Amino acid sequence: MATGRPHRPAPLRRTRRPARPAHPRHPGPAGVRVTSAPAGTLTVLRAGALTTVQDLGRPGWAHLGVPRSGALDPGALRLANRLVGNPETAAGLEITLTGCELTLSRAGTVAVTGPPARVRVGNRPADVDLPIAVPAGVRLRIGPVDQGVRSYLAVAGGLDVPPVLGSRATDLLSGLGPPPLRDGDRLPLGTPVGGPAGVDVTLGRPVPEQLRLDLRLGPREDWFTPQAVERLLGTPYTVGVRSNRIGARLTGAPLPRAVAGELPSEPLVLGAVQVPADGQPLIFLADHPTTGGYPVIGVVTDVTGLAQARPGTTVTFHGPQR
Repeated sequence: MATGRPHRPAPLRRTRRPARPAHPRHPGPAGVRVTSAPAGTLTVLRAGALTTVQDLGRPGWAHLGVPRSGALDPGALRLANRLVGNPETAAGLEITLTGCELTLSRAGTVAVTGPPARVRVGNRPADVDLPIAVPAGVRLRIGPVDQGVRSYLAVAGGLDVPPVLGSRATDLLSGLGPPPLRDGDRLPLGTPVGGPAGVDVTLGRPVPEQLRLDLRLGPREDWFTPQAVERLLGTPYTVGVRSNRIGARLTGAPLPRAVAGELPSEPLVLGAVQVPADGQPLIFLADHPTTGGYPVIGVVTDVTGLAQARPGTTVTFHGPQR
């Protein structure tokens, strides 16, 4: 997604290490290899549209140009980890729209959370939002979501890929963390530290057809006309098809500018509502850039609902005008 400036952090360089035998996988500088005896491995049979390794992100590095990243729906990932006995900070998979298929080299417990999805272990169906026992080598199928966008998978012991700046999360914009998964990838598993949760039922969150987003105006609302602020707070928008982990592009009434010309690049935060030249607002999400050159009319205080917002979802903004 364009942010008005091509400012991106310089890539982090890795220290050279002696060569070791590598497990087959796709090439790339962020490739994940099992370099020591893991507690088991997860093999990706079908990666689907976009499946990435995510945890709760890497906060505290914005001054170096590194966004937080992490799961777009952190509540769903936390729940999955609790169900299998992991710490909430353990890494799992974020699975987008079309599902995926996996196997474990050891018998283990997994949990799938998020919107309703068809889950099967071998030939038997399994439940979302509950612990699932998976025998070694048996195919785990996570089907497409019936509503929403993203499912989350936790495995007892977590995914033990190498952390980068304290997190195992995949950041699509900066390239930090392991690359998006491909068919045939193998990921190391950690050692389980607790048993699965003793639950009979978990109440999932419904995926709304309309999202109400609380907005704080600024820092650049003075770059827009009063009509633009009225439109933003008084008319509905819809989530566009070009939305992703970097940001949710909205379509609706354009927001006219009061100040022409260019704005020097300045810091961006999670939830910043940037307005490019076409006047259509863009809400930055987990993998957002840390600087940008288009004015930010306001900041959404909680973007969690956008993690499951499909294209066409209605969005309204609410907040006091200043």
